[in-house]
Amino acid sequence: MKSKLAEYRDSGDLAVNLTLRELRSRYKKSVLGWTWSLLNPLATVIVYTIIFANFLKIEPPTGNPSGLHNFAVFLLCGLLPWNYISNSMNASMGSLIGNANLIKKVYFPREVFVVSAIGSLLVSFLIELGVLAAILLVMGNMVLPWIPVVLVLVVIQSFFVLGIGFLLSVLNVYFRDVQHLIGILLMVLFYSAPIVYPLSVVPKSVRGIYELNPLVVLVECYRDAMYDLRFPPFLSVLYLILWSAALIALGLAVFQRLDRRLAEEV
Repeated sequence: MKSKLAEYRDSGDLAVNLTLRELRSRYKKSVLGWTWSLLNPLATVIVYTIIFANFLKIEPPTGNPSGLHNFAVFLLCGLLPWNYISNSMNASMGSLIGNANLIKKVYFPREVFVVSAIGSLLVSFLIELGVLAAILLVMGNMVLPWIPVVLVLVVIQSFFVLGIGFLLSVLNVYFRDVQHLIGILLMVLFYSAPIVYPLSVVPKSVRGIYELNPLVVLVECYRDAMYDLRFPPFLSVLYLILWSAALIALGLAVFQRLDRRLAEEV
């Protein structure tokens, strides 16, 4: 354990450099560059707003105590955290395979590839949250005092997706069907959480089971802090911390177990 921790500490600079490489290459030779990181969720919001707010007539809840009543902002508060999870799962699956040459040449903790892939997405996520905060301020939602709460949620979620990333990255090396299975799973997970619809539409008879889904708790915590302007329930935050700790433990255990033959399999 001590030697492994020492390896992680010594590979810190490598993780930073790989993260910077990911950031530089993401929109390389693109005319709009980083603007795409804002245009993509904006386009999604426009489409979902037209379909769910105008065609299906889904009403967003009124923020309590903020008083905010806007479907697009309600959607963004759930969509941005979801995009961070979805993009991290997809990026982590290719993080080892895409760096096969490095893995075969020299030894270092291979976990840094997953950390760098998710780290670059974390930067994009923080930028998107900053833009959302600016939109909320323009609409009169004084979100500034709640930014520390949002950042705590970001840290918890980052460990959450990192645990999933460790698991998916190494499993995808040995079982290439994982990437196809995850594509279907992501579609199911998207509608399993109240991202495009409010929690109130879920029947009370199944809501107890429904709220066991950590994605439901995560989305509602972000909305508590940014849309409603109130503290998320302590038990909800604790629930997310326990999930994140469990996923990190499971992800690292599986990764280290399968790491032994990684150079041969990639």
